[in-house]
Amino acid sequence: MSDFDFTEEQIERYSRHILLQEVGVEGQRKLLTSSALVVGAGGLGSPSLLYLAAAGVGRIGVVDYDVVDLSNLQRQIIHQTHDLGKNKAHSAQHAIRALNPDCTVEAIPERLSVGNVRDIIKSYDIVLDGCDNFPTRFLVADCCRFENVPLVSAAVLRFEGQLMTILPGEGNPCYRCFIPEPPPPGMVPSCREAGVLGSVVGIMGCLQTTEAIKVLLGLGDILTHRYVLYDSLNCSFTTLRRGLDPDCPLCGKNPTITELVEHDFSCCPEGQCDTEA
Repeated sequence: MSDFDFTEEQIERYSRHILLQEVGVEGQRKLLTSSALVVGAGGLGSPSLLYLAAAGVGRIGVVDYDVVDLSNLQRQIIHQTHDLGKNKAHSAQHAIRALNPDCTVEAIPERLSVGNVRDIIKSYDIVLDGCDNFPTRFLVADCCRFENVPLVSAAVLRFEGQLMTILPGEGNPCYRCFIPEPPPPGMVPSCREAGVLGSVVGIMGCLQTTEAIKVLLGLGDILTHRYVLYDSLNCSFTTLRRGLDPDCPLCGKNPTITELVEHDFSCCPEGQCDTEA
């Protein structure tokens, strides 16, 4: 697709991007030839998937083995009432195709594991993690490091959100520099247990997508050595430094993690962890 000419319909569809000097025709062409994998077609994944598709990212993968439940619709805006009971990856695939036929959408209705995650992630230019459990979050982050794939990670709970971008390569802190190990079971409640304001998830998903597009286009200042905290009750954003940990078990001077680790899913309610927020 790198040598294609824009159709009149594409010029009109992406005209507001093309008008941006920092994007222009070449930037839009870059998006159309880029790929992004979204882990979780839930609260974070919903706006991420819709805005990636609207932006014209040419190939989008969506991983989610869960099905659409009525309680999801308060925040998971890519799904509709008529999608209840459908697999979320397939439901999201249908919505993206309806929004932008320029996008090739790959639905992956599987739970990520040590056995499949590398084959899935390595074929994408960037990964957006929108899952709601630590076993998957650490698996994805470790795999992105091993496969040298940029990762944009977001998390939400109640009225607050968190965002960071993890770039591969020496000098860039990994996810384990920030949190070395998953917290003990029960220490951090899930959205299912503590609740979440739906619009907060939407805000963080949009910010996550903006970071991903910046990485794909090589624009702006990426959150590589920083992370953002959002407090909706105070309407405040706080940016904090995030540095390298020389004792990091994954990327430190003497790493102890040299291959993917399958973390225990038993910390989740009823032994099930949703890849949603």
